[in-house]
Amino acid sequence: MAETWATLGVDLHLEPTGPGLRRGLTDALREAVRTGRLTPGTRLPSSRSLAADLGIARNTVADAYADLVAEGWLTARQGSGTRVAERVAAPAHPAPARRPAEHARPAYDLRPGTPDLSSFPRTEWLRAARRAVTAAPHGALGYGDGRGRPELRSALAGYLARVRGVRTGAENLLVCGGVAHGLVLLAGVLRARGVHTVAVEAYGLHVHRDLLTRAGLRTIPLPVDGRGADTGALGDAGAVLLTPAHQFPTGVPLHPERRAAVVDWAHRTGGLVLEDDYDGEFRYDRQPVGALQGLDPEHVVYLGTASKSLAPGLRLGWVVLPPSLVGDALDDPASRTPGVLDQLTLAQFLGSGAYDRHVRSARLRYRRRRDALVAALAEHAPDVGVTGIAAGLHAVLQLPPGTEQQVVRAAAWHGLAVHGLSMFRHPHTTVAPRDALVVGYGTPPDHAWTGALDALRRALP
Repeated sequence: MAETWATLGVDLHLEPTGPGLRRGLTDALREAVRTGRLTPGTRLPSSRSLAADLGIARNTVADAYADLVAEGWLTARQGSGTRVAERVAAPAHPAPARRPAEHARPAYDLRPGTPDLSSFPRTEWLRAARRAVTAAPHGALGYGDGRGRPELRSALAGYLARVRGVRTGAENLLVCGGVAHGLVLLAGVLRARGVHTVAVEAYGLHVHRDLLTRAGLRTIPLPVDGRGADTGALGDAGAVLLTPAHQFPTGVPLHPERRAAVVDWAHRTGGLVLEDDYDGEFRYDRQPVGALQGLDPEHVVYLGTASKSLAPGLRLGWVVLPPSLVGDALDDPASRTPGVLDQLTLAQFLGSGAYDRHVRSARLRYRRRRDALVAALAEHAPDVGVTGIAAGLHAVLQLPPGTEQQVVRAAAWHGLAVHGLSMFRHPHTTVAPRDALVVGYGTPPDHAWTGALDALRRALP
């Protein structure tokens, strides 16, 4: 009987010390409450259950509980059990100092890189999760294939072929925790191939550059202009990281001649093209630019993610590898796929058409925001040029020379978080700096969009 009660009870770690079991237990419980380890309202195990766990008499536990109830540390009510009393426990460590006002959370956020998280399709995702858990075989909950669940890889292969023009089978697709995780895996593959230098766009995410650098690879910047990255400046690079469908952050697609040139370079030299297709599904004025991978699946590695289409917190991404690299990627100890249940849910979400419906709905919503941004600037700041708006979730606002940091500070004063273009500039590029803001119009929830737009107008010169 004692074993049954212990099994059904609430687990609680205690180490009674000192003379006498009752006193030792009482002291241990009091200390756990006093230091905050047991927080107010926490329900304690029944006296029978705790006695079985500790291997002592039930009366000893009941007496200890009664002592602490009398002292005010615990409360005991019929039907509610024994709980930690609602009182302020002394903190075990000094409370951290309040952060200065300048680091307070902004009222509005127009930083790029995050979609409108309030629009996450919770109901449809929950339905997909229920179907996934119901249909999943028991074996799906094991360690499984290092590439990820076959259901998701198969669904992704079909979706990417249909929507992005990617040429792959499920066997060459690896599920990962996002593009950053994918780059960590690829860095190991590149080192194994003897690559020491990776070309990157002169304007891009420092997070990705830093990952490559920490992996022991040198990055060299490619100039970026109105035709995208200058792929004629690859030099001695053994690989190149590009955002060809919608260059981040300038927003221009890679020109067809440069797309052909970089594929020719890879074919000629044996180099690898790493294609980050982070928001390729969001194009507004014409059909999306197809994936570069479709031109040469043997030399282009395709990286995608659900971070912009759904939410970055899902930590779901994918890497489409040339067949010759799949084994190398799986040999890397960093090749750990995300949770199985999330993979199965996304597979259901894709297969049911819910993903397509969500992306189409989001595309309409973001296009309306983009149009509202352009119209507001035309009316209130006609001297500010807007570029990079044909696709994606951000726009680039061209500013007068020497004003970028002033505008960023003015935006902060109005409670608006926004990034200047200089934040994305490679530290070793020789490209002349440009003053601009990178405005993520996809970030705010719907109820905050108007306020964010007003704050932006007030911050502009």
